[in-house]
Amino acid sequence: MSPMSEKTILVVEDEADLVGVLEYNLGKEGYEVETAMTGSQAISRLMKGSAPDLVVLDLMLPDISGLDVCRQMRESGRLKDVPVLMLTARGEESDRVAGFEVGADDYVPKPFSVRELMLRVKALLRRTGSPAEGEAGEIRFGVLKVDRAAHRVWVDKAEVALTVLEFGLLTTLLERRGRVQTRDRLLNDVWDIHADVTTRTVDTHVKRLREKLKEAGHYVETVRGVGYRFKEAP
Repeated sequence: MSPMSEKTILVVEDEADLVGVLEYNLGKEGYEVETAMTGSQAISRLMKGSAPDLVVLDLMLPDISGLDVCRQMRESGRLKDVPVLMLTARGEESDRVAGFEVGADDYVPKPFSVRELMLRVKALLRRTGSPAEGEAGEIRFGVLKVDRAAHRVWVDKAEVALTVLEFGLLTTLLERRGRVQTRDRLLNDVWDIHADVTTRTVDTHVKRLREKLKEAGHYVETVRGVGYRFKEAP
């Protein structure tokens, strides 16, 4: 049995044809796929069943919006760390920002490339896996403490809730502190994909990360015209 076959993905989408496409392609990759066609069905499944490994979530649902579903997940202790990939016809920047603000990890606008979607799913699931050998342990930097093995972050002893990609972005910058990271490099190393993804995705996540880190947010510096750098010393 391949490792992928152990992963369960919940697809929340009200277009039956698209549900069929996603079921087929995700199943072909070895994932176990569950589906819900309304926000209410999704919440019922999420709250009563075992937590899925990832949720592919449409923003525009016939009853409860995908934003509300994601918000309820992030408020649930059992579901707060489940990665969410938003899939929607609304691709404006304001919609992406709204999705990230309620805790979505990634955002794919329709129409989409199935291959790109599969790459993003794999990247998100890889981020939630166990840390590689040598990557476990705590990192302390000024008021910031990061436990890589537990995927937990504290700022001045107060725990900060980060999404899977925000955590990956933070640890990547922190481990390379003092070195400038271009947006393209971060897309390759954090998002782990080589697709046509806008670098504004990086900017949006960095902005959200800084806001969540509060007084530690200034550790992440902007290098104009290049990218970002984590301070070399607190």
